[in-house]
Amino acid sequence: MERLQKVIAHAGVASRRDAEKLILAGRVQVNGQVVTELGTKVTKKDLVEVDQVPIYKEEPVYYLFNKPDGVISSVADDKGRKVVVDYFKEIPQRIYPIGRLDYHTTGVLLLTNDGEFANLLMHPRYEIDKVYVAKVKGYPSPDALKRLEEGLVIDGQKTAKARARIRKNKAAKENATVELTIHEGRNRQVRKMLEAVGHPVKRLNRERYGFLTTEGLGVGEYRPLLKAEVERLKQYALQK
Repeated sequence: MERLQKVIAHAGVASRRDAEKLILAGRVQVNGQVVTELGTKVTKKDLVEVDQVPIYKEEPVYYLFNKPDGVISSVADDKGRKVVVDYFKEIPQRIYPIGRLDYHTTGVLLLTNDGEFANLLMHPRYEIDKVYVAKVKGYPSPDALKRLEEGLVIDGQKTAKARARIRKNKAAKENATVELTIHEGRNRQVRKMLEAVGHPVKRLNRERYGFLTTEGLGVGEYRPLLKAEVERLKQYALQK
């Protein structure tokens, strides 16, 4: 027997946390009966439905996506804007993004239907490095870089320690390129951190997630993760 929220997550309907919300909202039925108890356990013989649609446990799939600018990191948008799963219409599984990149941020984004895997990578305890490259207004001083690295108070909470450096380039000093490595995933965190030290972001790309990059992928393209990459990500997270 397995917990109901775990079964829903494994089916690719939602993450474990969102599955719990669906249960509490009365949107889940087991054998025709609405279930709102999070501790409920079910077997493979039980009929589980979300919004009256039966779910089926799918084989887990994992994808690396090079997210374009102007796309929502979600499975749907109430304003009708383009979402990341629009690029996966040929994929039969119900996948969803692991974490988010904001509307105008590009680069590495992972998608899956494996709720346990998604929760593992998103849990702040495991501290997976994420490398962002930002074109910013102005040229950050050594003091500004030090503040980024030591942590800043953003939305009432101090950010964890980070790594920051100026990338060598030929751009004029009014538009520096900053590389920032963090392991948190707070809303618009990189943009807010750079704005807090006086250097608003003009363009932002997530270049690396753990050891993964978008090398070989054009903007809007994706590829399945290799089995070895999935296992390495799990080990990467747990060893941090």
